[in-house]
Amino acid sequence: MTTRDVATAVPKLPSPPVTEHAARSVPGLLMLVLGIILIPAGVVIVVVGSHQSHGAAQALTWLSVLVFIVSALVLGGLTSVVPGQARVVQLFGKYRGTIRDPGLQWVNPFTRRIEVSTRIRNQESAQAKVNDADGNPIEIAAVVVWQVQDTASAVYSVDDFTKFVTIQTETAVRHIASSYPYDNRGSGALSLRDNAEEITGRLSAEIAARVASAGVHIIESRLTRLSYAPEIAQA
Repeated sequence: MTTRDVATAVPKLPSPPVTEHAARSVPGLLMLVLGIILIPAGVVIVVVGSHQSHGAAQALTWLSVLVFIVSALVLGGLTSVVPGQARVVQLFGKYRGTIRDPGLQWVNPFTRRIEVSTRIRNQESAQAKVNDADGNPIEIAAVVVWQVQDTASAVYSVDDFTKFVTIQTETAVRHIASSYPYDNRGSGALSLRDNAEEITGRLSAEIAARVASAGVHIIESRLTRLSYAPEIAQA
C-alpha cells in the first residue's frame, strides 16, 4: 500500500474555516486588583452622595452605578488557564484567538471562552471483526495516542473532535486490516502479523491524514489485538 493509496482512502474533508492564532489578553492579576478597588470606590461614592444636595447626590449615584458596572466588566473578563488546557475565545460567534499561556488572563468580558484540553490522550478502538486481503475473518483493535494541536480547527471544523477521532481511528483500522493478508505464508509479501512495525507506521499515517482537518496530531498508534476470528482459529 503506497502513500498514494492512503491518500485515496482518506475522505475528502472541507478545509478548516479557521486556524489557531493567539488571542489578545492582558495579565489578569492587574485587572483583578483594579476590579476589587473599584467596588469600595463605588461604595464610597454612594456614601458621599448621600450627604450632598439633591442634584449632586443624583450625579454621584449615577457615577457609582457606572463604577459598579465597570468593576463587573473588569472581573467578568478574568479567565484562568491551567497547564494542559487552552481557551478558545469567541465574540458574537466569531473566533478571536486562543489563550494558551497558563495563569490568570483577562480578555473582553463579552466573549465566550471555550475550554479545550491540549493534554496527550490515550484511546483504544473497539475490537473489530474484518476480512483481511485474503478474505479471512480476523479480529483487530488498536490504541492511538493523540493531542489537539490546533484548537480552532478542533472546535470549529467538527461537531465533536473526540468522537471524530474515535470514528476515524476505527475506520482506518478496518481499512488497514482489509488491505493486507493476516499471514504471508512464506511468500515475503507484506502482512499484518509478520510486518507489525511497518503496518503500525502506515496505520499512524492514515489516522493522521483522516483527523488532520480537526487539528489533531497523532503521536503514535499500535495494534493491541490481532488474531484470526474464532471460527478460523479452530479450523
